[in-house]
Amino acid sequence: MSILVDKATRVVVQGITGREGSFHTEQMIAYGTRVVAGVVPGKGGTTHLDAPVFDTVAEAVSETGADAAFIIVPPPFAADAIMETAAAGIALAVCVTEGIPVHDMVRARAFVETTPTRLIGPNCPGVLTAGECKIGFIPNHVARPGRVGIVARSGTLTYEVIQGLSQAGFGQTTAVGIGGDPVLGLSFTEVLRLFAGDPATAAVVMVGEIGGSDEENAAEQVLAGGFDKPVVAFISGRTAPPGKRMGHAGAIISGNKGSAQSKVDALTAAGASIADTIEDVVRLTGERMGATAAR
Repeated sequence: MSILVDKATRVVVQGITGREGSFHTEQMIAYGTRVVAGVVPGKGGTTHLDAPVFDTVAEAVSETGADAAFIIVPPPFAADAIMETAAAGIALAVCVTEGIPVHDMVRARAFVETTPTRLIGPNCPGVLTAGECKIGFIPNHVARPGRVGIVARSGTLTYEVIQGLSQAGFGQTTAVGIGGDPVLGLSFTEVLRLFAGDPATAAVVMVGEIGGSDEENAAEQVLAGGFDKPVVAFISGRTAPPGKRMGHAGAIISGNKGSAQSKVDALTAAGASIADTIEDVVRLTGERMGATAAR
């Protein structure tokens, strides 16, 4: 079992004919993802990578039954692409575009929240269910099927954690990269709740970073409320100076929340094990699950 995507997921790619869209769609297809359509305004009626291309998402959904969208379009058009996907009734939208103006994302998220669509991103690596489906950038070769769920803000750390777990023999159910922008779709809280309801996920690795209060909120609203699976957490950015933006647009500390220590304190109080390195993530995951059960 998985959360969000599996081998039956039917994906439409917005921006499929662009250089980046083509490359990452090819990688998704090579992984086994069912890419059933592309959307590029003005190119409807053509094909690309053996998929039919439509002018609108609504047309793609009507003709192919697509139920997930990969949005890889330039920042000025990304918010509208997200809203078009939600308006077409797509169940899951994954937007990897970075540099979307915050005001545009405020508008887009407000619209998405009026629909049943779940949004991952923007500025994220996407989602991967090991051995079944991926939407986004996560490298094809790092994951292996297993029982560990992963939710992370950092793309690079997502890959490193997956690879470290795989090399140690601990496979994954689903890895979700939620992104690090100030205005996002799914949060740590929402993804953790999905993992809580997945019987195949026996433990969760949570990779956070300084800035915002999403990790603290998840600790208080989900983990402290009786989350019945072991959680291993890693917080990056511990040496960043207060008040200075580091990396992601959301990685800025302000007030009493957002610092590495405030996140570590909240997660520790909620029962999570705190890792100082990726190697610690792997070791603690094995310890919390039991080495045999983790595989």
